[in-house]
Amino acid sequence: MNDLAMNDRYSRQMLFQEIGREGQKKLAQARVVVVGCGATGSVLASLLARAGVGTLRILDRDYVEPSNLQRQALFDEEDARESVPKAIAAARQIAHFNSQIVVEPQVADLIPANADSLLGGCDLILDGTDNFETRYLINDYAVKNSVVWIYAAAVASYAVTMNILPGETACLACIFPEPPHGTVETCETAGILNSAVNLVASLAATEALKFLVGARARMRRTLLSWDVWTNERAELAAIHPRAGCRTCEGDFVHLAGEGRPHITMCGRNSVQIHERQRPVDFAELSARLEPHGNVRHNEFVLKFWHEPYEMTLFPDGRAIIKGTTDTAIARSLYARFVGS
Repeated sequence: MNDLAMNDRYSRQMLFQEIGREGQKKLAQARVVVVGCGATGSVLASLLARAGVGTLRILDRDYVEPSNLQRQALFDEEDARESVPKAIAAARQIAHFNSQIVVEPQVADLIPANADSLLGGCDLILDGTDNFETRYLINDYAVKNSVVWIYAAAVASYAVTMNILPGETACLACIFPEPPHGTVETCETAGILNSAVNLVASLAATEALKFLVGARARMRRTLLSWDVWTNERAELAAIHPRAGCRTCEGDFVHLAGEGRPHITMCGRNSVQIHERQRPVDFAELSARLEPHGNVRHNEFVLKFWHEPYEMTLFPDGRAIIKGTTDTAIARSLYARFVGS
């Protein structure tokens, strides 16, 4: 981007002395990956795209549904009708308001086998996920490769975020050595306020800007939680790594894939099936499935309805089966209609 275009588009941001012209140039050269482009991730991607981050890699495994539109800022009703993958829909929308940056949409599920290819080559990782399994994987990758990442989550009216600067601050496993046990609230069970989403994304995006322009000393060194409904606010110190933290000591069990299930739950009364790479010919499969239910496809997804189930199939063979949380049923349906 030439100086005239930069001055015009980002003039108000450059007036903020902590960023200025030099900071804006650093943003233009930055590469950021947003893992998960649902509620928090879509707001993060929008804020950083508008701020002029030069390259955004948007990684998401899911597709747009009508229930997303209440809080997921980069999608519209047409995206939901067409079941457009969220990463693709986000890239299209960002192109409408900032065509001068590079957006790299990745329709994929982050797993140990693809972590290097999906997370590599970026300066910063931002958390837009909805589960601790993926967050621990990000944490392992970031600590192992000394990449800064920012944890962010929102459910109901509650928002929480923390900066992880490997080797300097506590990592996610320092604060949460084990994932929460028992019943854990999710957006599907407890709902979500879009204001809580926007709050946590705004906090995380601001911390991202600090890092990218070189204001590392300004970054918060706490786990910050905020309930926008009750107005309760708390901070937990995360200044240094915890003594005895397995991750900080180099034991990257999540990156190694230990104990990671082949089939993982997606929420929304759904099961996700990770199948080994198997290219799917949507036209051929549609013809095979038509006698068994309703089917339609576009270039990104194939949708198949076989009451009471709905299957969404991606080109690499991955599937999300809605209508059950029973992995045996999901595997049986997949084997029957797609192949074992």
